[in-house]
This record gives sequence, structure tokens and C-alpha cells, in this order.
Amino acid sequence: MNGEPRGAATTMRVGLFGGSFNPIHLGHLRAAEEDRETLGLDLVYFIPAAAPPHKSGEDLAAAEHRLAMVQLATKGNRYFMVSEAEVRRSGPSYTVDTIRYFIRTARAKPEFFLIMGGDQFAELETWKEADEITRLSNLAVHTRPADRADEPEPRLLATLERFGYSAKEDFFVNPSGHTLTFVATTFFPVSATLIRRKIAAHQSIRYLVPGDVADYIERHALYRAGR
Repeated sequence: MNGEPRGAATTMRVGLFGGSFNPIHLGHLRAAEEDRETLGLDLVYFIPAAAPPHKSGEDLAAAEHRLAMVQLATKGNRYFMVSEAEVRRSGPSYTVDTIRYFIRTARAKPEFFLIMGGDQFAELETWKEADEITRLSNLAVHTRPADRADEPEPRLLATLERFGYSAKEDFFVNPSGHTLTFVATTFFPVSATLIRRKIAAHQSIRYLVPGDVADYIERHALYRAGR
């Protein structure tokens, strides 16, 4: 079975973690680490979006700054890689195009696991070619520890039903054979929106983002009013 989260794996397992990362923070990093550990991922690619189609109205730092911050945040973790696939691609950064890119360019034909949060999964139907996403890749959806994988909350259950997932042990299977696993990750009460608000209010963001990222934001005066 494609993407089964249990049992010995003979094929490389690669996580694809896309987002605006505006900026990347400790919640992103810890969720990716726990997804990697739970699913036995060999690598996790962080993929900053050049033009996130669902976040066009927010205070979005330039793509090159967000890419640089992700590179700083992930250095030193041998399981974390950074991809420029969306930064280099023109137009909106659609996830389905990114998955196709990785499938097309991968050498060893790994199993791919698209990593996302519960809120993103609940809105998956609004994404470009959402059905194709579930046919092309396994999904790893990180949730709060209080959420139970065998009893998803109603909005997540509705999305499971919409895409034809059926329960099997502690994960779900799509008609394509690809899986979806809810991974209960440590909850960090932090968001990129909160961080940007603190910066605009001239408040400290230390210990919400990696130190190198905080230094980069300060050095480049990112998210300051009028910039």
C-alpha cells in the first residue's frame, strides 16, 4: 500500500512542506520534525511559496527574504532540505504543480508526503486540482495532541468524505491508494501573523523564531510599518 505509516519501508519517504513561511517560526519546525519522526520520513523539503494564492492580502515579505529565513532556520538538521521550486516558478504557487515537479525530477521515485496543518486540510477543496493532489501524494496532516486520528473533528471528517478517504487502522486510504495520516504534534501558540504584529509593535520575537531568523528580520527591517 502506498504511504503506509507502519512497517518496514524500502522506498525513500520524502515530506513536502510548502507555505508562505512569512516568517518561518518554531511551530513550523517542530511540526515538521514530529511529522518526520512519526512517518519515518528520510527527508523533509521546506518549499517557500513565491506567490501564495490564498494569502495575497497579507504583509508578505519578498520571496528571497522568506527563502533566506527558511534556509537559516533549517540549517544543522540533516533531514531538512530547502527547495526553491516555487520561488523560481513564475505565477501563483500552486501545490499541485509543485508535487508534479518533484515527481518528475526525483531520481529514486520516492513516496511523497504532502505536509499541511488541519486548517489547510479543511480548505483543501478550494485548492487548484485538489482531487489530483490526493491522487498524486500521501498527506500528512498535523493536528493538536487533543485531536484523535480515529475521530477527526467534523470539518476534517467532511473533507475526508469529500475526497473518498476510508479508515484503515490509524490512517486513511484514498481510492488512489495514497494515504492520509493525522499526526498529533506539539501545539505552539504562535503564528506568523502574531510575529508580524509583534514586530510592527516593536516587541521582541525572541524564542518564537530561531535566533538567526530574528537577527535576519532585524537586519533587513522586515515587517516594519511602511516597508
